[in-house]
Amino acid sequence: MAQPSFLLFCIFLSFFSILSSYQTKATTITRLVSKSLYDSMFIHKDNTACPANGFYTYESFVKATGRFPRFGSVGSMETRRREVAAFLAQISHETTGGWPTAPDGPYAWGLCFKEEISPQSNYCDSSNTKWPCFSNKTYHGRGPIQLSWNYNYGPAGRALGFDGLRNPEIVANNSVIAFQTALWFWMTEQSPKPSCHDVMIGRYRPTEADLAANRTGGFGLTTNIINGGLECGIAGDGRVNDRIGFYQRYAGLLNVGTGPNLDCENQRPFA
Repeated sequence: MAQPSFLLFCIFLSFFSILSSYQTKATTITRLVSKSLYDSMFIHKDNTACPANGFYTYESFVKATGRFPRFGSVGSMETRRREVAAFLAQISHETTGGWPTAPDGPYAWGLCFKEEISPQSNYCDSSNTKWPCFSNKTYHGRGPIQLSWNYNYGPAGRALGFDGLRNPEIVANNSVIAFQTALWFWMTEQSPKPSCHDVMIGRYRPTEADLAANRTGGFGLTTNIINGGLECGIAGDGRVNDRIGFYQRYAGLLNVGTGPNLDCENQRPFA
């Protein structure tokens, strides 16, 4: 039988290894996005006009990334910066409080909302028996990526350790979990869609169906993954242009090029 002192030593090493992993990840993100840079990106996130003021803290963002060690840490420094810029751009569009003549411009108002305003339904797909809806619960958009539908809340909760079907409200009440749901969606492949992460790090390999649908790699494909059914295949769509505007601003702040294929107007949505 192992001696108690040896067991304690093993437990200590295990704890130290986990702590070191989280610290290393936090260091990676903080090197790419410092608190001052984060604050300059989201100038008005804590404006009293924003329903989410005080919710999307830098500390919560950094802590949430600890669950996803590959986010912003794969490939060249250019690739890493571009992925972070793309992610922040997409969550900014989903939560924007900006308008064309807004102070500091429309792309300075990301992370203004934490919950969908006036949802048109309870976002329950009753045909999805794997992730059944619960009575008196709604699965409308919440958090930075505006997580929606029972078939997203269920698996997100399972992956992150909360009950997404019975307690979807936590996504709008816990800022770390809110950021984690956005990162979960970003990092997770949902066939036939690739993950946004794989697209932005250049790991995406189009299938024959993708090639036929002109789903080329680039920021525009992440828009297709997130909301292509409503926004892609449309020339000059304002929502797509808003996403691009955020991306261009953040890429500039991160001192990285945007890469090609920014829009999805010539792409067909995923089935």
